[in-house]
Amino acid sequence: MKKILNVISSARGAASNSTQLANAIIEKLTEQYPGSTVKLRDLVERHYPHLEESHLNAFFAPAENDTKEYKEATQHSNEAIQELLEADIIVIGVPIYNFNIPSALKAWLDHLVRAGKTFSYQTGQPEGLVKGKKVYLAIASGAVYSDGPMKSYDFAEPYLRAVLGFIGLTDITTFRVEGASMPDLKETALQKGIDSIAV
Repeated sequence: MKKILNVISSARGAASNSTQLANAIIEKLTEQYPGSTVKLRDLVERHYPHLEESHLNAFFAPAENDTKEYKEATQHSNEAIQELLEADIIVIGVPIYNFNIPSALKAWLDHLVRAGKTFSYQTGQPEGLVKGKKVYLAIASGAVYSDGPMKSYDFAEPYLRAVLGFIGLTDITTFRVEGASMPDLKETALQKGIDSIAV
């Protein structure tokens, strides 16, 4: 039995290939771990605010700071971090927009990556504090980025592996739906991605 966090970041709703791929991953996981619970975090339906001065001031304020403004500024971050810490497995649906992740996903990550909460420099070197969890990336794209001439344009997976690894999430597996806008691949792209899933 596992606690699974399902993170949706596509603006395409039920038609989203990344969301459908993520759902297929979760289906496999719940078959493997009967009785597992799934918590949905839809970053499009409920936006995390882009970081502003008030957020950054609060993130770096002393721990004893307990003002109303501090609580309001850290509310989203505390919520995101708590959900992450409670999960055993994190499944993130990632559509590639203009070679990178959606801004909604970036905003969520900006609230997650927080000194003293999810990473620390206490030893003089960065140390991720979120450990012992499994991450699945369900990446969908109109073109093919995993190999071939467009590979160097994929800034989504390398960034996610770097930022998640920075906070301690290093056990990451990626599955992809690729070529969803390419005439010779689009008809089979989603099913091919789903068929590739092994958890």
